[in-house]
Amino acid sequence: MKTKHIAVLCRGSAAWALKKKKKVYDGYRKAFSNISEMIELQLRKNIPIFTFYIMPVNVQEPDDYSVLVDELSSFLSVFSKNELLHENKIKISVLGKWYNMPSRLIDAIKNVIDATKDYDSYFVNFCIGYDGQEEIVDACKMIARRVKLGKFDAEAITKETIKDDLYSSYFLPPDTIFVTGEKCSLNGSLLWDSVNAEMIFLKKAFAEVKTKEIQKGIKN
Repeated sequence: MKTKHIAVLCRGSAAWALKKKKKVYDGYRKAFSNISEMIELQLRKNIPIFTFYIMPVNVQEPDDYSVLVDELSSFLSVFSKNELLHENKIKISVLGKWYNMPSRLIDAIKNVIDATKDYDSYFVNFCIGYDGQEEIVDACKMIARRVKLGKFDAEAITKETIKDDLYSSYFLPPDTIFVTGEKCSLNGSLLWDSVNAEMIFLKKAFAEVKTKEIQKGIKN
C-alpha cells in the first residue's frame, strides 16, 4: 500500500548537542535542517502528508525552551519564503495550542500559515504546543457543546465524530511514525491517529537522523 502520511517525533536534539559539546542551538538548527531535507524527500517520493512533532506543551528544561522558541521562530520565518514551498504548493498547518506561545513564535507561525493557506498539493504539519490527550479532550468538549445545544444526538457519536473534531481532522492518520530520542514512547503524540500506524524507533536524537533512515519506512 502506498505511503500517504509519515509522522516524525523530533526529540533529543538539545541533549545531542550537549553530548557533542556543542551549543543547544546547534542541536535545534541541525534538527530544522533535517526537517527541510525530509520535506524534499516528501516531494521526491510524492507523499501527500508529513507531520513533525516539534514542541510539546511543556519543555522540560526552561533554558532550552527559550532557545527552541528563538530557533523555531527563525526557522519558520525563513521557511515561509522558501521557494520549495511555493513552487510545490505545500500547505503548512500547525497543530496544538501555539497561540499560548511567545509573540515572536506566534507571529512566525501566522506568517507561514498565511503564506501557504491557498496551497493543496502537499501538506506539512508542525505539532507545536501539542499534547495528544488535550487534543482528544478538546474534541470531546466540542461535541459536548453541540449535544448541549441540541444540535447533535449523543447516541450518534462515533469514532468518525471524534476524528472530525481533532486538530488533525483534515488529514489521514499516519501510515508510519518514526520515534527519535532515547525513550521508546510516543509521549502522547497523535494518540487518536496512531492506533494503526507502524512504529519505527530509531533510538537516536532527531538531529543525527539521516534522511535515508526515513526513506526506508516509505513504501512508495
